[in-house]
Amino acid sequence: MPKTSNVFARIEPELKMQAESILGQLGIPMSNAIGLFLQQVVMQRGIPFAVKLPQRKPMALGSLSEEEFNAEIEKGFADMAAGRMRPAAVVFADLKRDYDI
Repeated sequence: MPKTSNVFARIEPELKMQAESILGQLGIPMSNAIGLFLQQVVMQRGIPFAVKLPQRKPMALGSLSEEEFNAEIEKGFADMAAGRMRPAAVVFADLKRDYDI
């Protein structure tokens, strides 16, 4: 069937750029990706993936008691001693991606 209908959507420029970059690597034009999504909506009779809030949020210092704060610091020291560390840039990128902060 020929494509004769248009869909217009306003999205954040950064999101569009990131999606276009990934889709370009896959060799899929944006319009085809949107068509694939809509086809799955029809076939699944709903959104074709789980739409939910993240289960965990970063802890806010003010929400912890002194005992809870000290326990979190101890966990951090234990992780560091065991070599379970990640560069700060990676942590901040994850926070931006997962929580937009």
